[in-house]
Amino acid sequence: MDKKNIMVVDDSRTIAWIVRDTLEANGYAVRCVHSGEEALQRIEEQKPDIIILDIIMPKISGLEVLSKIKSSAETSSITVIMLTVNGRHDDILEGYRLGAEYYITKPFKQAELLHGVQRVLGRARQPSAA
Repeated sequence: MDKKNIMVVDDSRTIAWIVRDTLEANGYAVRCVHSGEEALQRIEEQKPDIIILDIIMPKISGLEVLSKIKSSAETSSITVIMLTVNGRHDDILEGYRLGAEYYITKPFKQAELLHGVQRVLGRARQPSAA
C-alpha cells in the first residue's frame, strides 16, 4: 500500500507538528504549511490525498482555502478535514457546506485525529498502529 500524502495547514507550528508527528507515526507522509496562501501554492506543486485545514489563519481563512480547493476542477477531489477551535454549529455547517468531509475541533485527541483520517479514507474499522 502506498503511503497517503497529507498536507497539514495550520498557522500554529506547534499544532502542525503535533498533527504531523501523530500521522507519521501511523504510516502517513505529511507536509506542513503555515498559511492559506502557501497551501494553495503547494497544492499546485503536489496534490495531497488529504488536507487537514485550520480555519482561523491570517490573510486568508481556512474556509476561503476550502472554497478555492473545492471550486477548482484540478483540486475539487482532494479530501479536506477541518481541524479548528471553531466548534459552533454554524461554523461546522459552513465547513460541510463548502465541501469538508470531516470536522474535528481543538483541542483534539490523537485517536480522534486518526479516526477522522481513517474514516475519510474508508478504513475506519481497521485498527491503527499506536
